[in-house]
Amino acid sequence: MILADKIIENRKKNGWSQEDLADKLGVSRQSVSKWEGAQAIPDMKKILQMAELFGVTTDYLLKDEIEETSLIETPVSDYVGEEETPIRVSMEEANGFLEHNEKAASVISTGVMLCILSPMPLLLLLGLADMGKLPFSDEVAVMLGVIIILLMVACGVTLFIMTGLKGKPYEYLETKKIDTDYGVSGMAKERKAKYASTHAKLLVPGIALCIISAIPLLISVMFGSIMSTELNGVPAVIGAGLILAMIAIGVKLIVLTSIRQGGFEKLLEEGDYTRLNKRASKWDGIYWAIVVAIYLTWSFITMNWQFTWIVWPIAGVTFAAYKEIIKMVISSKK
Repeated sequence: MILADKIIENRKKNGWSQEDLADKLGVSRQSVSKWEGAQAIPDMKKILQMAELFGVTTDYLLKDEIEETSLIETPVSDYVGEEETPIRVSMEEANGFLEHNEKAASVISTGVMLCILSPMPLLLLLGLADMGKLPFSDEVAVMLGVIIILLMVACGVTLFIMTGLKGKPYEYLETKKIDTDYGVSGMAKERKAKYASTHAKLLVPGIALCIISAIPLLISVMFGSIMSTELNGVPAVIGAGLILAMIAIGVKLIVLTSIRQGGFEKLLEEGDYTRLNKRASKWDGIYWAIVVAIYLTWSFITMNWQFTWIVWPIAGVTFAAYKEIIKMVISSKK
C-alpha cells in the first residue's frame, strides 16, 4: 500500500474530511488532495505530524511493504468500541455505483416532483367548482381531486421503491466503513471536481425558485382584490398552481444535483457520508416518515394543500438541527 492510500485510509478511520486533516496539519485542502491522489508527496515534517495524528509509526507511512498499521496508540475514531471491518470497493464497483447513482438522481427527483405537484389538479377543480364552471358538485370535484393526488403520489412512491431495489447492492456505502482500491479515490475526486460547476448551476436556481415561490400567491391576492366577484377566484387558483409548480421544479433541481453530488461523497466518505454521519443517518428514515405523516394528515384534514407545503421547508431546516443533535449524542457515548 502506497503512502497516498495510507493517508486516505487513516483519515477515514478518524472520520475526517480532507478539510479537517488540512486544518490539523496547517496546509490547504488542495495539498491533502494531491497527496491522496499520489500527485505530490508531503515533506518529512508533515509526515511526522500525520504519524502523530493517526497514531502510527513513520515506518508504516513511508514503507509500502508495511501493510498493517503500526500503532503508537489507538486513534480516536467514530467507531470506538465497535468491531467492523471496512468493505473494499473496487474500481469496477465504484464506476457501477456512479452510473446507478446518475440514473437514480433523475428518477428520484422526478418522483419528488410528482408528489409535490399532486395537489394541483385538486386546487384547479376546487377553483373551477367555486366559479360554477364544472358540470358536477363540489363534493365530486373534491373526490376526483383526491383520487388524482393518490395516483400521482403512488407513481412517485413506485419510482422511489424501484430505485431503492436497484440500489440495494450499494446500500453499504451509506452505512458501512469502506476502503477503496488504488485509483478509486482519485477518480471520484476528479469527477467531483468536474461536476462542481454543474452542481452550482442546478443548486442555486433550485433554491431561488423555492424562495420566490410565494410571489405568485401575493400577486394573486392583489389581483383578486381588484377583479369582479365572478372572477376573483381565478387569480387564487393560478397563484396556488404556480406556487406548487415553482416549488416542484426547484426541489427537483435540488434533489437531482444533491444525489449526484452525494454519490461522489459516498465514495470519498466526505460531507454527509463521513463515518460519524453514517452512524447518525440510521434514524433519518424515521424522521422523514414522521414528516410525511404530518404533511398528509394536515393536508387531508384541512384540505388546505396550498398552505401545507410549508411543512417541507420547515422539515428541511429542522433536519439540519436534528442531525447535529444525533451526532452529539453519538459522540458523547464514545
